[in-house]
Amino acid sequence: MPQKPKPLDDTKSARAWWGKELRNWRNARGLSSKRLGAKVHLSGTMIERIEKDERLCGAELAGRLDDALEAGGALRRLWRLVEKEAAGQCADADSSAPVRPQAGSVARDDGLLDGSPPGLAGLEQAAPPTVVRPEDIAQVLAAAATIAEWDNLYGGGGIVRSSLYGQLSWARGLLAAEYPSCLEADLFAAVGRLSIVMGASAFDAYEHEDATRLLRFGRLCAERADDWHLRAAALNWLARQSIWCGTPDDGLTHAENGLVRADRLTPREQAMLHNARARAWARMGRTGEALAAIGRSDEVFGLAQEGEDAVWMSYYDHAQHHGDTGHAAFDLALLSGQSPAVASARLTKAMDGYTDAYVRSRALSGTKLATLIMATGDPEEALTVAHRALDAVGRLRSNRAVEDVMTLSRECGRYADDAEVIALRERIVSAVRL
Repeated sequence: MPQKPKPLDDTKSARAWWGKELRNWRNARGLSSKRLGAKVHLSGTMIERIEKDERLCGAELAGRLDDALEAGGALRRLWRLVEKEAAGQCADADSSAPVRPQAGSVARDDGLLDGSPPGLAGLEQAAPPTVVRPEDIAQVLAAAATIAEWDNLYGGGGIVRSSLYGQLSWARGLLAAEYPSCLEADLFAAVGRLSIVMGASAFDAYEHEDATRLLRFGRLCAERADDWHLRAAALNWLARQSIWCGTPDDGLTHAENGLVRADRLTPREQAMLHNARARAWARMGRTGEALAAIGRSDEVFGLAQEGEDAVWMSYYDHAQHHGDTGHAAFDLALLSGQSPAVASARLTKAMDGYTDAYVRSRALSGTKLATLIMATGDPEEALTVAHRALDAVGRLRSNRAVEDVMTLSRECGRYADDAEVIALRERIVSAVRL
């Protein structure tokens, strides 16, 4: 039975009043939060958090919401009071001068603000503003969301690579600009989110040095913003990258670090980090610990509720959960001789459950499943799964996907005399060359 929406207190602030009016207009138009979000390219969860004054909203977004709800300018006019109140709060908090980052602050850690980022040398770059506004922060968040969407669709080695660093260059410049203290947490969280998305994309493209620097910088920004959810995301990607690069012990350390204050994380975020633990233990041949971590991940994921996560955690649905735990079970089956049944069942659910927005995830899980079946089961079944996975691989520029299909090709070697297997290996070679 759906829960009754939480009553909103419109007396706390102008922003709270605006959020309540947003909900009132949405209800008056008979729109769910999801349907309204679709009109302005946000998730329903984000709409609900804006209504509850838990997430940033700028003037531009306020105007788009006014248009989407056909409010006739009512929300735009009310937003002026929000801006007036914010200006007064910032003036009270910063009566002397706007904040500037101090020397040696997170803004310059890892050298990410020194010189031109990779791929930008000699190119003219747009200068960031000298004073940060809420709309600038909203732009950074929009860039992060777009990059994540492209990365899931096309992989980290496609058009994403050619556009990333220009956006980070502009966003990182905001950290060296003047900003009122009331915007500091939102600013560092937004830049941290962009850096983490870029780091994950660089990992997929095998630009590991850049990936490590970006993910570490994202973690530092998250900690500066006191955003434990964002910190967990950075540590999850650092863990996954370490495991992929052959240092599962480092990966386990990152995952355990992310769970230090698990009480501050949502069930999905906890499950995400337990998956990284499971994959690290599996790579180290520690079967009991890996199975326990998978079980713990299942347990906490079962407690997840809709609407409690940040919008960027929307990717972690049932398909992703089964895919991540299935990858750990895959390693247990091939490296430690465990039954392949658990891995096969989970990877099958993942491959069937991924939507068209997550092409790379479908490709990775499908390739793992085909490899597992080719190694332990019926090669004819493996061929069917493999060709389906290659349909997704062919749409990507992803070095992780390439490595996985090459592993599949090696497993095909045991059926070197089978004409259909030979044809599959030829298709793999063609897909890798393109």
